[in-house]
Amino acid sequence: MVNDCKLLYRDWHQLFHQGNEFQAMAIILEHLTDPDSSLSQPPTITQQSPKDYIVDPRENIVIQCEAKGKPPPSFSWTRNGTHFDIDKDARVTVKPNSGTLVINIMNDGKAEAYEGVYQCTARNERGAAISNNIVIRSPLWTKEKIEPKHVREGDPLVLHCSPPAGLPPPIIFWMDNCKLPQNERVSQGLNGDLYFSNVKLEDTREDYICYARFNHTQTIQQKQPISVKVFSAKPLTERRPTLLTPVGSTSNKVELRGNVLLLECIAEGLPTPVIHWIKESGELPINRTFFENFKKTLKIVDVSEADSGKYKCTARNPLGSTHHTVTVTVKAAPYWITAPRNLVLSPGEGGTLICRANGNPKPKISWLANGEPIAIAPEDPSRKVDGDTIIFSDVQERSSAVYQCNASNEYGYLLANAFVNVLAEPPRILTPPNKLYQVIANNPALLDCAFFGSPVPEIEWFKGVKGSILRGDLYIFHDNGTLEIPVAQKDSTGTYTCVARNKLGKVQNEVHLEVKDPTMIIKQPEYKIIQRAGQVSFECTIKHDPTLIPTITWLKDNGELPDDERFTIQKGSLAIMNVTDKDDGVYTCVANTTLDSVSATAVLTVVDRPNPPFDLELTGLLDRSVQLSWIPGYDNNSPITNFIIEYEDGMHEPGVWHYQTEVRGTQTTVQLKLSPYVNYSFRVIAVNEIGRSQPSEASEQYLTKAAKPDENPSGVQGIGSEPDNLVIIWEPLKGFQSNGPGLQYKVSWRQKDVGDEWTSVIVANVSKYIVSGTPIFAPYEIKVQALNDLGYAPEPAEVIGHSGEDLPMVAPGNVQVHVVNSTLAKVHWDPVPLKTVRGHLQGYRIYYWKVQDLSKRRRRHVEKKILTFSGNRTHGMLPGLEPYSSYKLNVRVVNGKGEGPASPDKLFKTPEGVPSSPSFLKITNPTLDSLTLEWGSPTHPNGVLIAYTLKFQPSNTHELGPLAEIRVPANETSLILRNLNYSTRYKFYFYAQTSVGSGSQITEEAVTIMDEGKMGMYKQSPFKFKESHTFYSKCSYFFLAGSVFIKNDLEHPSFYRQVDIATQGWFIGLMCAVALLILILLIVCFIRRNKGGKYPGRIDISDAHADPEIQPMKEDDGTFGEYSDAEDHKPLKKGSRTPSDRTVKKEDSDDSLVDYGEGVNGQFNEDGSFIGQYSGKKEKEPAEGNESSEAPSPVNAMNSFV
Repeated sequence: MVNDCKLLYRDWHQLFHQGNEFQAMAIILEHLTDPDSSLSQPPTITQQSPKDYIVDPRENIVIQCEAKGKPPPSFSWTRNGTHFDIDKDARVTVKPNSGTLVINIMNDGKAEAYEGVYQCTARNERGAAISNNIVIRSPLWTKEKIEPKHVREGDPLVLHCSPPAGLPPPIIFWMDNCKLPQNERVSQGLNGDLYFSNVKLEDTREDYICYARFNHTQTIQQKQPISVKVFSAKPLTERRPTLLTPVGSTSNKVELRGNVLLLECIAEGLPTPVIHWIKESGELPINRTFFENFKKTLKIVDVSEADSGKYKCTARNPLGSTHHTVTVTVKAAPYWITAPRNLVLSPGEGGTLICRANGNPKPKISWLANGEPIAIAPEDPSRKVDGDTIIFSDVQERSSAVYQCNASNEYGYLLANAFVNVLAEPPRILTPPNKLYQVIANNPALLDCAFFGSPVPEIEWFKGVKGSILRGDLYIFHDNGTLEIPVAQKDSTGTYTCVARNKLGKVQNEVHLEVKDPTMIIKQPEYKIIQRAGQVSFECTIKHDPTLIPTITWLKDNGELPDDERFTIQKGSLAIMNVTDKDDGVYTCVANTTLDSVSATAVLTVVDRPNPPFDLELTGLLDRSVQLSWIPGYDNNSPITNFIIEYEDGMHEPGVWHYQTEVRGTQTTVQLKLSPYVNYSFRVIAVNEIGRSQPSEASEQYLTKAAKPDENPSGVQGIGSEPDNLVIIWEPLKGFQSNGPGLQYKVSWRQKDVGDEWTSVIVANVSKYIVSGTPIFAPYEIKVQALNDLGYAPEPAEVIGHSGEDLPMVAPGNVQVHVVNSTLAKVHWDPVPLKTVRGHLQGYRIYYWKVQDLSKRRRRHVEKKILTFSGNRTHGMLPGLEPYSSYKLNVRVVNGKGEGPASPDKLFKTPEGVPSSPSFLKITNPTLDSLTLEWGSPTHPNGVLIAYTLKFQPSNTHELGPLAEIRVPANETSLILRNLNYSTRYKFYFYAQTSVGSGSQITEEAVTIMDEGKMGMYKQSPFKFKESHTFYSKCSYFFLAGSVFIKNDLEHPSFYRQVDIATQGWFIGLMCAVALLILILLIVCFIRRNKGGKYPGRIDISDAHADPEIQPMKEDDGTFGEYSDAEDHKPLKKGSRTPSDRTVKKEDSDDSLVDYGEGVNGQFNEDGSFIGQYSGKKEKEPAEGNESSEAPSPVNAMNSFV
């Protein structure tokens, strides 16, 4: 039974919330429908016919009465207050297991025979329930004999309809062969009658028919036709208005609260009167007042007591007026304030039935018990009636009954059944067991525990199998048993147990809650603007709970997407191909799961170039202007910014469109200026941000009248192509500028300042005229005037031109040269007289060329260079000269014809400059302590070389050592550097010098080699120290401090392999002796460093090679070789740059002899010998880096000592 129960949860929850536990139990009891249930229940009316029942004569009469109860109730009927014996009427039957009556009127039965007031009673052992009084009526028109109507033209007429009653009332309309038109003169009243304020001859008809349409039965009935004959009456007599309805000057109207108030005034008169409404005691209510039927009906909806008062209608025509006042009183049929509700009580409990209603006038409350007035019903000591309330106390099982409350006044009644059922029942939980609830996180979770029991059970909730009772602010416990978790979280997931108990027992039920992650749109579709015929896509990426299956739906304008293959959806994204205007709109992505739904919207705006304007019209046609107007085409969602107007000259340039003007996009007319003698057509182009529209259709043509030219040719010039002529040229007028036929040009000229008369010629179809026999470069006044068949243009402006030029006659004089520096010279000259220029002075031109390179004492091929100086200059600068060279130059004057004669050649010399870098620097013959440098002299010595300068410094992997400098005589081409450290990389800087200064340097790097004299080649046998000294052919070996290092691939050094000999006895003794010696030398080193010792060394400047046996450190027995880091032998790159920090960095290995070298401040004596000194403090040089501040190396200390 529990699984099949149906509960009205809303009512049940509401009653519990209001504290009506007993009535809530009654709601549950009403829906316990299990036929095996042992619970008794009084009858309850579940379905009944309306109070007013208009039957359809074409169908059987069915009067409904359905009820339920336990045991099932029996039914009985009364008709017109007396028992209706169903068995005595063969046409009346009762539906099985029901109280519904079926009256068969289809077989010669008459509906009107069964009209009356019916009431149904449902009864069982627990009580009796009764239905409303059901009034049965038949909507039949009463038959009557209708006489023809004869009326005089201009008189009033009323055709009565008198339709049968209906609920709702039938809809009335009048027809002949079609629906009759209505107006202020002819209209239908609220009662269905047809009113004529005054009749006309055309109102004559034989078939005025009134129809009644009953919507609830979907039937239409008609009255018998009415014949109307109007006879003529001349002349017509006009009259003032009188009212056809309502009658008299005042009337009363009662309307019920909440209904629609309808007041009407229909008047007759000639001419037809006009109706006007007012409320005498106030204003007509705003928003609820309407006028219908040509203002003959006043309609006020949802009336209340405030609408009571006097309403006045006035009918008026030119002959006078009349009025009628309706006093409106708003009453109210009974309406419920509190209807009685069923009670379920346990023995010994108490409760109340409350029946409260209101109305105007105040309704009377009366009680019935099991269908009988309570005053004559069997007494019940547990019951006490107190007006609209029945109070029950200490009820027993015999107290069960059905009570009826009747609230009535003169405008209607209300009837309500409510049972009192006395039961003793243990708790029952009606929510299905193990019901699964699923909610989205951060949303409320409602876990139901619908229960029943008498007395009302108490409810407790637990979480988990052995959980404690739930309490606290995290939960809300509703009186109907529901557990609410206001904000469910993921940890709210689990099993919850509901326990219901009363004094008769206890029952429990488990439900399950799952809290899911919310569905979110993590990438929403974005607003898009797309051009027509393009493609667009909207992305909609969602995140959802993995246990939920989402669906993504796309909507357009809140409806389904168009059924079009252009729309495709893939992985939630919507793509639209070949976009059209119809695709414009709002697109919504809706992500749904079984538990939640989210959506996001985006707007698609389809744009395109505007549609072309249309309907071009020319107005205001004048000789020199016209007004053009047009209608813009659709802007395709991109506002039109401007319109371009173009014109075609169909006479002079047919088919060619020219720009005329441009106006704002909000403008649709423009006043255009015109030229004479042009056959105009216009077209308009709309422009928006996307682009230009297609041109509109051309306007009609408009030919303007011919006139004299308004303007003269432009660009008039006078130039000479030969020394003895003058060429006059101009820009000819365009076709539309001619202003008329026969366009010609009057060309006039005269020599300036000589008093000559104007000479003129008239030419046509040309833009040039040549005047011959002119003096050389003489100024002329020139003018060109346009004319046509109608006359001359205005007088043109004069321009100055010149006849042809000839070559200048004289050369510039007094040419002087001032040498500024080794590459720049300034030239001065005297200008030539302007008369000798014989043309437009364009400037002066200097020709100059190099005669001899003074450093090489030889002449070179002459290559002349030219510099031109515009204008009437008297000096100029010659840049880019080569130092220490001999040059010649001359100067010439230049005009438009060409150059004049050259000035005499002027010789000058440039002083010495700094040389270019040496042509090359090679480093050859590397040995243990020497390198050979070879170089080539500078390509451009730019003077007499006086010396070379060489700077060099040790260069480790990341840092640079101290910088040394050597000055080399200019006649040397090689140099041997001796006393260098073995296996050390050096960086060299080399440049040449003249007396002016040093030139650009060239850089190079090189490395000294290791001491391989103490190493043999190991071919096949393994390494044997102090015996064979045999090595593999591609390996070099050396030893230091008790270890033998094997360096693979001397040509491409990469790593060392260490052979440990520290366990050899002889080696241990040797190392002890060396350690003692180093300690002594270290003390001496510190003393000498403080005093500043000299490093003995010499560098020979010659072509000889260094002695390969010379080493920076030696021992008599030759047992010490050289140690070099593999990085020192990396391939060198020519011209490599010096590191920016130029610092010497201490390496990690303490075994290296080379890395302990101190910085050397190199100096050279006059004989070229190198003087180096060691000091404990670094001396700064321009290219020198910071040295290590750590203690000096013992090995280098020995070097200082030696």
